[in-house]
Amino acid sequence: MGKPDLGTLIARTMAPPAEDRTIEVITGEILDAKRAGGEAILTIGRCLIEAKDMLSHGEWLPWLTEQVEFSPRTAQNFMRLAREWSNTQTLADLGASKALALLALPPEEREQFMEDHKVIDMSARQLEQAIKERDEAKASAEQAAVEQRAAEQARDKMAEDMKFLNVRLAGAKEDREQAMQDVARLESELAELKARPVDVAVETVVDQAAIDKARADAIAEMQEKLDKALEAKARADNEWKSAQAMLATVQEQLRDSERARKNAVLSSDEDIALFKVLFQQAQENANKMRGILLKLRGRSDQTAAKGVENDMRALAEAIGRCAE
Repeated sequence: MGKPDLGTLIARTMAPPAEDRTIEVITGEILDAKRAGGEAILTIGRCLIEAKDMLSHGEWLPWLTEQVEFSPRTAQNFMRLAREWSNTQTLADLGASKALALLALPPEEREQFMEDHKVIDMSARQLEQAIKERDEAKASAEQAAVEQRAAEQARDKMAEDMKFLNVRLAGAKEDREQAMQDVARLESELAELKARPVDVAVETVVDQAAIDKARADAIAEMQEKLDKALEAKARADNEWKSAQAMLATVQEQLRDSERARKNAVLSSDEDIALFKVLFQQAQENANKMRGILLKLRGRSDQTAAKGVENDMRALAEAIGRCAE
């Protein structure tokens, strides 16, 4: 049997299966398509889908491994391509490896991703790395968005706390001022009381001992009032200081939260997130290159070390030009 025309194969698999198609026919088409490559990737996938529907339970895996020599995972990949990829020319240009890698992207993002990254010119390894970087940047941006929302909620909560603390501080300030006034008044009254003799209510009282006792009792009563006023002032001072300290803490937390929110806003930008991923990778690679350079400098022959030094300086200059 001659090699079937690839266009005929694809047209046949896109149409409803004919009644006379057998598993032997499908097997032959898959083997021919494997040899053809390119657009035949879709033919393989469609034929596999057709064969799986046709074979009875328990026949699929033996047929797959013995007749067409595919692992279950490879077969699933081809079937995914047939189900999810419609642009046959692009698929032929990409090849199976890169087309499968691109299936990791949402369908609505693939075309733009291929255009932005010139996927046709990339190797499969480079494509996988680009998709990994995209995923890391996206995950970082999503995490940053979560952190931004959390920071905004925390900021709103702290703003409410600040309102409450301001009210508390104002009340504590009033209580403190009133307590200070009470203490000053009572201290003045006590000093005045000590400086003058006690008033005698009954003119007939001439007993000096009784007068001294009455005076001492009045002073003691006034001192007790003053002591209570001093205690109230101390409590008011503590409340005022506590409210001040709590307000200062919340203000600092609010500033920290605002800084975190602004950083999260920046990080939620996928372009910035991707830049951070690439920047971190560049730093790690730079450290590895420096480690290699240090080893080379330990050699008696410094030729390789000088060459690496020149390369690293050229790389640094190139990166510097990128920032201009």
